[in-house]
Amino acid sequence: MRGTPRLFGTDGVRGVAGRYPLDRETVWQLGRALGSVFSSRSGRPKILMGRDTRESSPWIASTLAAGLQASGVSVAFAGIITTPGVAFLTRTHAFTAGVMISASHNPFEDNGIKVLSGNGMKLPESLELEIERELEKRRAARSGASQIGLEVSPGLIEDYVGFLASLAAPEDGLARFRIVADCANGSAAIVAPLLFQRLGLEAFFIHAEPNGRNINSGCGSLYPQSVAEAAKRCGADLAVAFDGDADRAIFASSSGRVFDGDYVLFATAPFWKARGLLKGGAVVGTQMTNLGLEIALKSQGIQLKRTPVGDRFVLEEMLRSGINLGGEPSGHLIFSDLSLAGDGLVTLLQMLRLLAETGKTLDEIMRDYAPFPQIIRNVRVHQKKNLDSIPEVAEAVDRCQGELGERGRIIVRYSGTEPLARVMVEGEDAARVHHHANCIAGAIAAAVDHAE
Repeated sequence: MRGTPRLFGTDGVRGVAGRYPLDRETVWQLGRALGSVFSSRSGRPKILMGRDTRESSPWIASTLAAGLQASGVSVAFAGIITTPGVAFLTRTHAFTAGVMISASHNPFEDNGIKVLSGNGMKLPESLELEIERELEKRRAARSGASQIGLEVSPGLIEDYVGFLASLAAPEDGLARFRIVADCANGSAAIVAPLLFQRLGLEAFFIHAEPNGRNINSGCGSLYPQSVAEAAKRCGADLAVAFDGDADRAIFASSSGRVFDGDYVLFATAPFWKARGLLKGGAVVGTQMTNLGLEIALKSQGIQLKRTPVGDRFVLEEMLRSGINLGGEPSGHLIFSDLSLAGDGLVTLLQMLRLLAETGKTLDEIMRDYAPFPQIIRNVRVHQKKNLDSIPEVAEAVDRCQGELGERGRIIVRYSGTEPLARVMVEGEDAARVHHHANCIAGAIAAAVDHAE
């Protein structure tokens, strides 16, 4: 496969539903390849599958399951559930692997196949490559995709909700808080009401009526202003916006302020440190974590360790360094003592616990954090050339970084899930940040257009 694009990106196999690599034939053959690889490692593999609410998710799940069964794999189906729900059930029910059909925060036209190992974590790259090699061998002989009917296995989603509920003891007093929840018309629309009812939480739900096409459409964690406005109208103590598969959570207060994942780390790390719960004396962030957070945590004796963008890398560093708190500005937070998967519902429960134990409002808790102005420019590309090898781009980055100095950062990278080059610039002066971001994005756009 050398010289060909890798099938697995940073978050599984992703693309437009119905087109390669999510056409029916490839999905079926991927199921057969997965089954073959797992069968070679486990005599009688059992795989758990779940899905989100996209209109393409049912046929992708049925087609993949048919391929798995054709390779002798037993498939259990959890129905519509969150990605961290699949991770939890895979680990606790001793499945060989877990599969989630979802494209997370992407629009409904997209979909994806996330494959998890038996411990509920993303597959190592070596195993992904082995699956891709097996798929390539099978793709040479097209044999016609098939589908099977999938029936929801009883008790699975209830087990996951039970686990979540166990994280909130009655003495925590969480039931006194009023919550607004934006379910992004995705998996949270099924799971969150079950959890809130179990805990006796008073909640007002928005964007909780999925129709297959409205997932993430102007709602959820990518559009938090919607839930912020609802929080102001309702006078909620806390508002939360999930993404399509509910592994992210962005928060808002009754004043309408929005708080991303960096704010959650700012609030949680000192809270945990004061109670002797923060392990490793540090938290893990990524290249996109705001410089303001790094400075704020340092003032409280907490180190920030950075990794490349992606929850896989955050978790790897957490496990390597013995750190139990990490996450990304996107709202993908990992509380590794509770779950090895980023889980928006776990994050929500931790924020409610923080409110309960401090007796402060969300605005009061976040008051002392001042993130540096940061802007992200996306540039659509048709091929992902090495940006360092494009002289005009490298020159623009060097010039802008020189002007920002040590109190500013520039990150230029490609998206792992979309055909985009991302330019992140942050610094103390918003006008300069915007200027430099536009300069670098313009250099990338001009270089791409020239190359084409």
